[in-house]
Amino acid sequence: MTPNAPAGKRTARRPLVRGIDPEVLRRAAEIIKLLGHPERLKLVEVLEGGEHTVTELCRACDLEQAVCSQHLSRLRGKGVVATRRDGQHVFYRLVEAKVPMILDCIRQCDGRRS
Repeated sequence: MTPNAPAGKRTARRPLVRGIDPEVLRRAAEIIKLLGHPERLKLVEVLEGGEHTVTELCRACDLEQAVCSQHLSRLRGKGVVATRRDGQHVFYRLVEAKVPMILDCIRQCDGRRS
């Protein structure tokens, strides 16, 4: 019975979940939680434009290398970014398709678009 229904009358309740696969919900929550840090959001926003080395990312995001590397390690560990080695340089790139959509959502909620 719904809270405001007259006594003795039953009304149909709407389902709370619309049938999204639990694994999709789990992965989405994991990514959203991971992106819940402003510095990681900056990093993935830079990576949205293509591959970058750690040095380039540190400079673009105004981060110390140790901090930048820790964030990139977490992003890599959860499959959000991947790496490619070219000699001494390691290039990072986005591989999680949900991230650009999340960034677009943030931009839309803020009233700005890229």
